[in-house]
Amino acid sequence: MRPFSRHTGLVIIAPADNHLGDGRIDNFIIDSSAHLATGIIVLVTMTAAMLLLGRHALRNEPVTRSSMVVLVVAQVALVAQILLGIKLLDQGQGIVQLYIHYVGGLIPMGAFLVGGWVARGDSGRSSRILFGLVTVGYVSALMAFFIGRSFANATL
Repeated sequence: MRPFSRHTGLVIIAPADNHLGDGRIDNFIIDSSAHLATGIIVLVTMTAAMLLLGRHALRNEPVTRSSMVVLVVAQVALVAQILLGIKLLDQGQGIVQLYIHYVGGLIPMGAFLVGGWVARGDSGRSSRILFGLVTVGYVSALMAFFIGRSFANATL
């Protein structure tokens, strides 16, 4: 079977002809533009989450259900971004980037995990802690996004 490419939006799927994957995830090639688009979504959702949590922290009030939904959407976007990044590394892309891009991309997930352990947002103090953790994750995501973009643009 000859490999072929079919462009489907942001993702390019190209089945490979080998005996290892047999039609599974190793046989699919993901275009790096999907990682870029997801990175933008991560920044937008994390910005919204940080602003909403900041409002609750300043008012010293518990986090509302709608703010928690935005926080969960940011987490889901971040998980998608991390998984796309892992797949791109598996494809051999992004190897020349500094480790700060990889570490900086995982720090927000760590901030979300710690936030889930120590800050539920059910009190004013808890919302302030959660805001602080999400702010650390947001700054790290910004750093990872722009470092990643600068290295991607440098290698083109």
